Amino acid sequence: MGGHRLIARTGSDYAGTVTRLPVVVLISGTGSNLAALLTAARAADCPFTVVAVIADRDAAGLEHARAAGIPTQIVRLAEHPDRSRWDTALADAVAAHHPQLVVLAGFMKLIGPALLEAFGGRIVNTHPALLPSFPGAHGVRDALAHGVKVTGCSIIEVDAGVDTGRILAQAAVEVRDEDTEATLHERIKAVEQPLLVDVVRRLTARP
Repeated sequence: MGGHRLIARTGSDYAGTVTRLPVVVLISGTGSNLAALLTAARAADCPFTVVAVIADRDAAGLEHARAAGIPTQIVRLAEHPDRSRWDTALADAVAAHHPQLVVLAGFMKLIGPALLEAFGGRIVNTHPALLPSFPGAHGVRDALAHGVKVTGCSIIEVDAGVDTGRILAQAAVEVRDEDTEATLHERIKAVEQPLLVDVVRRLTARP
């Protein structure tokens, strides 16, 4: 894996404007986090721009990118002979846009060595729990099953493990007695979206 760390890299100035750093977003679902990033990118002082959105399926969230005129691509696992070839195809699709940062925003597949080697230290992910508690695909469900009174969301630097990367930011969310998995997850998303935007802004901002 590459030895890079998540650091802010700046573009050059022209006509008094700072060049925005390119970000590629990977999604699998409705793209609520992607929508938050796109909204943030419209601000005049935003240090980043989303240059492409890539999905592993016909994700509804791709419409956010299409509406904004941002290139989209689908890299389906089923269209490749094995996981390794898919990993390479995904890495190639991301690399074609030369991003400084890759954001997994509800991307529901583990990324492989090819992407980690190309962008190690420059990939962030969201998780709907306070890591290291409740890693994996069912963080909200697991928190409810364990009866915790507080859960939340985490933004992490992606490594080769499952939700084991360096924690960049966290925010807590109260678990209510009447919560279902759906209601709790919606409240977590409401906190997760601004937290992700804040982290991406910080990682792409001038020092």
